[in-house]
Formats: sequence, C-alpha cells, structure tokens
Amino acid sequence: MMSSDKFATLSGHKYINLETYKKSGQAVRTPVWFVISDEQIFVLTSQNTGKIKRIRNNPTIKIMPCGIRGDSKGEWVEGLARIATEPEMQNTIRLRYKKYGFRAKIIGLFKKDNLAGIAVKI
Repeated sequence: MMSSDKFATLSGHKYINLETYKKSGQAVRTPVWFVISDEQIFVLTSQNTGKIKRIRNNPTIKIMPCGIRGDSKGEWVEGLARIATEPEMQNTIRLRYKKYGFRAKIIGLFKKDNLAGIAVKI
C-alpha cells in the first residue's frame, strides 16, 4: 500500500496514467484527471468507456503520475479499482471543480449524464 507521502507526490500532478487490463491480459493506459479523497484516488469517466468495462472484469490496475499525453512523471504503483458510489461521485465532481477549475466546469456541462466514478486503493 502507498503511504500518505506518496499521495502528496501525486497531488502535485494534473494527470495519472491509469493502466487497466483486457481479458487477454493486455494493458491499456489512459491519461486521466484525478482527485484524492479519503486515502483513495477518484477518476470520473463515461459509463460506457473501456476503462469501466475492464475494471468490472479485473479490478487490478496500475497508476503513475503523467503528462497530458501519458508521458511518465513518476513510478508505477499497483492498486485495486472499483466503481465509485453515488456519494463518492458527487464528492469527486466537487473536488474536480476545485482542482481543475473552469475547464472541469465546461466539461461538466457536456458530460452530466452517463457518468461513472472509479475509486482506486493503492
């Protein structure tokens, strides 16, 4: 498990690379916005994305701080992901507005419906 100082390391970044796995075991890496709350990492995405499908099939993931294009800015860390609860999603939306500001609000206007949250324990 990752200690609190590693969460502090992550909090200086805007993106993490979220590595999920297909049924074949093939890794899929996706740079995503994230927030940290209650010793977990939260990501918002659409319900019908591959990330959600892959996490439902296999909760094992890896994360790493990265740039907007997925370029490495740290070390990979293993974790377990699950679909976030509705209260966790509402908290994530609030924290995402706080962290990403105006850009998150604009995206929020277009992606109100069909949202899913991913909660990651590392």
